Amino acid sequence: MLASPSHEVRELFVTGDAAEREVDLLRAAARRDVPVLLVDDRVARSLADTVHPQGVVAVVDLPRHRIDEVLRRRPRLLTVLCGVADPGNAGTVIRTADAAGSDAVVLTRGCTDPYAGKCVRAAAGSLFHLPVVTGVAPATTIDAIRDAGLSVLAATTDGELLDDVEEVLAAPTAWLFGNEAHGLDPVVAAAADRRVRVPIHGRAESLNLAAAAAVCLYASAREQRR
Repeated sequence: MLASPSHEVRELFVTGDAAEREVDLLRAAARRDVPVLLVDDRVARSLADTVHPQGVVAVVDLPRHRIDEVLRRRPRLLTVLCGVADPGNAGTVIRTADAAGSDAVVLTRGCTDPYAGKCVRAAAGSLFHLPVVTGVAPATTIDAIRDAGLSVLAATTDGELLDDVEEVLAAPTAWLFGNEAHGLDPVVAAAADRRVRVPIHGRAESLNLAAAAAVCLYASAREQRR
């Protein structure tokens, strides 16, 4: 894929081996008048953010999604990250949200950059599939989400059991997920309509962020598709 409504490819840097392997990609670039520059392996390594680059590096416009635009589309499932610092975790949650059918992912101020290399790799392409809103204030965003008709659920360790809120999950829902080490800020959690926890049946103290998000988002997806 060389372009989407919000991701425009400006340039491609390609090694000789990759050019032989990615013939269809280069043909698509030619059809769209995307400049292709042939580079050696040393240059490809300097451009890429991995130890073993695949030989193709693209320069892509950063999209600019806004929360009001997302809400105008009447979403049924939103994923909101509050203070999530680790790019690998953020990327994994973006990928999970995409798989569960979330209509958008929202990152509040203080979150990691979703377009950092580690986050992009962890998202595994899902950054191209759904809107990702960044830099919003938690309080005003929660108010806007609620005004748009969604229930706001805070994923915490001390709320109602997930199994007991199925009737809420069937309606349009936004999930709030907090920092890896400290969870949600108490003020943010208090602003939600309900606090919900994933049941722990074994001896583990808690789930990590990505695992908890997967359980919660798929619970919503299950109820909304019944």
